[in-house]
Amino acid sequence: MIQNPDLIRSNLLGWYDAHGRSLPWRVGPQAGLEGVRADPYRVWLSEVMLQQTTVPHATPYFLSFTQRWPTVEALAAEVDGEVMAAWAGLGYYARARNLLACARAVANQHGGVFPTTEAGLLSLPGIGAYTAAAVAAIAFDQAANVVDGNVERVMSRLYAVDAPLPDSKLELKRLAAALVRDHRPGDWAQALMDLGATICRPKSPLCEVCPLQAQCKAYRAGEPQTYPRKLKKAAKPHRYGVAFLIQRGGEVALIRRPDRGLLGGMLALPSTDWRSTPFADQEVEVPFAASWQAAASIEHVFTHFSLSLSVWRAQGDLPGAIWTPLAGLGALPSVFLKAAKAGLDH
Repeated sequence: MIQNPDLIRSNLLGWYDAHGRSLPWRVGPQAGLEGVRADPYRVWLSEVMLQQTTVPHATPYFLSFTQRWPTVEALAAEVDGEVMAAWAGLGYYARARNLLACARAVANQHGGVFPTTEAGLLSLPGIGAYTAAAVAAIAFDQAANVVDGNVERVMSRLYAVDAPLPDSKLELKRLAAALVRDHRPGDWAQALMDLGATICRPKSPLCEVCPLQAQCKAYRAGEPQTYPRKLKKAAKPHRYGVAFLIQRGGEVALIRRPDRGLLGGMLALPSTDWRSTPFADQEVEVPFAASWQAAASIEHVFTHFSLSLSVWRAQGDLPGAIWTPLAGLGALPSVFLKAAKAGLDH
């Protein structure tokens, strides 16, 4: 093990003071020294948004959300559909449903005030171990061990951990915990995140400007880019489906998907189930008899599988549909927006 954790902390916090990113949800180190405290609502919201996307992608969503819903009470009071539509493009919609559930628990059960401890935060719906630790450290200056993918990468290189992910997760978390102190825990968590995001990058790490270069075992071994070790990923399964683009004048028929499952509660084009084998034309159960035209086909990649989606198009009426003008299709999840655009362009 590297001998001097205090030197690691000193070097990294000094670097963070000079080079930490300016982010709209962050209170910088100088402001923190002057007594400014981070808003727990903004910290929590940013952490939920960043779970499956990058800072550049999440930032405009964060700014839009906080302008529209500046407090947790305002978010909690909004109807589900509005929040789901605003979430489009940020990943799994289950996280948006959890976001609302958590906001309503804070507003209705805690008087609009987030719990200040990891244990209290973990009691809220939709908050897991990582988010609880991040909010506790960054918003409440609790000595919490905040470990995301960036931190795992830094630890794996700093200590040259040869065990591959995900088997090494517990060891990497233990190594990170040994560096946590009561002094500046929020800044420490954010410094590690920034180091992983900007210097200790997955590919082409910038070791020549890294504040931990002298302490890094992977750098001394001459192969930092080979860490963290990873098991070979299994190929993603592939699925097939048919989406139905039904038009009536200048409107398109949409449905609302069931609350549970992928894209739960979201507007969508009517479609078949998605299965592991392609559909023959005669197998497709169309919503109603019409002159259906195979208009387009799209490919879409989800986190756990990829999808080939054929788009069949027809004019007609669909009882119970949510008839939506073409200008309103932007609220669709990306897979159905892609399908609708492809079908309309044909």
